[in-house]
This record gives sequence, structure tokens and C-alpha cells, in this order.
Amino acid sequence: MIEIPESLTLARQLNETVKGKKITEVETEHTKHSFAWYHGDPSSYAGIMEGREISSSIGIGSMVEIGLSDYSLVVGDGTNLRYFPRGKKLPDRYQMRITLEDGDSLLCTVQMYGTMFLIEPENFDNPYYLAAKEKPLPGTEDFDYEYFSSLREELSGKISIKEFLATNQRIPGLGNGVLQDILLEAGLHPKQKINTIQGNMWKKVYDAVINILDQMCAVNGRDTEKTLFGEPGGYVTKLSKKTVGKPCPYCGNEIKKMSYLGGTVYYCPVCQPLS
Repeated sequence: MIEIPESLTLARQLNETVKGKKITEVETEHTKHSFAWYHGDPSSYAGIMEGREISSSIGIGSMVEIGLSDYSLVVGDGTNLRYFPRGKKLPDRYQMRITLEDGDSLLCTVQMYGTMFLIEPENFDNPYYLAAKEKPLPGTEDFDYEYFSSLREELSGKISIKEFLATNQRIPGLGNGVLQDILLEAGLHPKQKINTIQGNMWKKVYDAVINILDQMCAVNGRDTEKTLFGEPGGYVTKLSKKTVGKPCPYCGNEIKKMSYLGGTVYYCPVCQPLS
């Protein structure tokens, strides 16, 4: 799933690979999928996109926005975006194909669910998109400790640290995936209530958010996700589906998993005790 490290990686790789190229052909709904969502009528995409040049791409939370002059193609969480050079065989199943003037292609493939929105940015009022565009990204100047602390001022102290960090678009693109290693770095159980996290410990949470995301972004995202070229990211996750049941890298105790708030969380019961 696309989260901050993946959206930033995909945008950078798009800028290095296809920026400045003209679109010659667009195909939507190649493979029908009940949970592949478009903005408006997907049959209109070709008429709008063909002949346009790809400009800059940006990562915004859990989405990648590909500039097309006065339009944008916004590829969202759940959609796999891949680059295929000219001559490389395309898979049989995909939802959207964008062929470029040199014969290269971009494919969007949806597994469980996913979005491919062709929009006019100034007229698009999707709340997830607006939040991702408006709120500062961890690692930027505006996402300082004062801003991070302000996010919890209006909240009940009874919500958990997972709920605080990874729900309601408080930090767009920080989801259940990157959350795991952040909490291990901070030494916090996912169910820990935020009103019990005070002083230096809250600063430790902020530092963990910045440090872990920096590490993930520096090496093309997590090893549980794929880059534009279909390769795993270079960040080796400490807590994920790949490590459950294995020794914690810090203390050696067995990594556990549980269901919580609509997703699976992984944790070390020794390094992340629930107090």
C-alpha cells in the first residue's frame, strides 16, 4: 500500500523516467474490477490525456499526483503504479495503461481496491486529496515539534497512539504500515493511550516519526512494497508480515501480531510494554 515513503519514491522515479514525455494512447478498464475507482467517466480519460505532456509528479500522503498541464492523474493507495520500457511484455491483467511517445508504458493495477482519478486540481474537493495537499509532510520545515504537538491538543487523551498517528488524516500518508517501526523506535505499544505519553516521551515519538520516515524514504521505501520498476524498497522492516514470529532486532524476544483498529499490528511485548 502507498504510504509516505512510497509516494515520494514513486514521484521521484516518475520525474527521472517519464517527465517531459508526451502521452500517445490511454486505455482504461482493460480488466474490469469492482473496486477500481475513477473520477468521472473512465472512457473520457483517453480524450483528455492523449497528446498531453507529463510534467512534474509529487507525492502527497498516500497518493501520487502526476501533472498533465491543467489536469492531474492522482494514483491512490491500493493501486500499483509500474513502468514498462518499450518492448517489455505487459501483464494480461491491469486497469489502466498510459503509452508514451517513445513506446514506454505506465500501468495501474488494482488488487483489493484502488483509485485512478483524472482531475482538474482547482475543482477537486475530495477531502483526502485536500488534506494531503494542505497539511505539512514529516521531514519538512512546517512539520516541526510544535506542529506535531498541536495535533493532539483538541483530542481526547483516551485515544491510542495508533489511532492518533494513523487515522483521520492527521498525518496524511502515515498509515498502519509505516506505523509499526515508528512505535518500536519510540518503545510504545499500539494501544498506549496518548494521555500517558508526556514530556520527553512525546518528543521521542516525534523523533521516531521523522527518523523512521527519513530512513524509509532514503532507500526507495519499505521492503514490503514495490517501486515504479517493480523492485522491493530498500528499507528492511523490523515489524511487518515478514518478521512476525521472528526475534525482535533489539531484545531477541518473539515479535507478535494482533488485530487492532481495523488492521494488523506487530509489536515486541518486551520493547513495547502496555502500561
